[in-house]
Amino acid sequence: MTEKSLQEIYAPRNACFGCGPANPEGLHIRSFVQGDEVIAEWRAGKHHEAFPGVLNGGIIGTLLDCHCNWTAAWHLMQKTGAETPPCTVTAEYSISLKRPTPTDGPIELRAHVVSSSGDRAVVEGELIAGGKVCDTCCGTFVAVQPGHPAYHRW
Repeated sequence: MTEKSLQEIYAPRNACFGCGPANPEGLHIRSFVQGDEVIAEWRAGKHHEAFPGVLNGGIIGTLLDCHCNWTAAWHLMQKTGAETPPCTVTAEYSISLKRPTPTDGPIELRAHVVSSSGDRAVVEGELIAGGKVCDTCCGTFVAVQPGHPAYHRW
């Protein structure tokens, strides 16, 4: 895909393990706006597995956390009419591992904002593999202010 992701457009020097384009060891999640959702496609390597053919739960959590965080950042940027997204962090997050997540094909991430107020957004996401929803999440993501350690990280 030649189109630039949200991460590549707005945070090309971000070193986050999950979504940072500048982290050579990272997962390199690439999130794209599609209507009211933010979507991504990702492929696992053998080193991402918990056991043969099944994705590690920590990697699942990272994929959904980072993708939903960018969904919130995009939403807050659109809501305020800003030219760049605010730097957002995870305030609260839960994940449900519904079934083993296979690693033998593409993994699709989908997320959408369910509510927002002020500097925060609640986002629901899902991870789809092998044509089935394998994992879901819900999180609250907050735009940080000057003085916060994550401020200006992208």
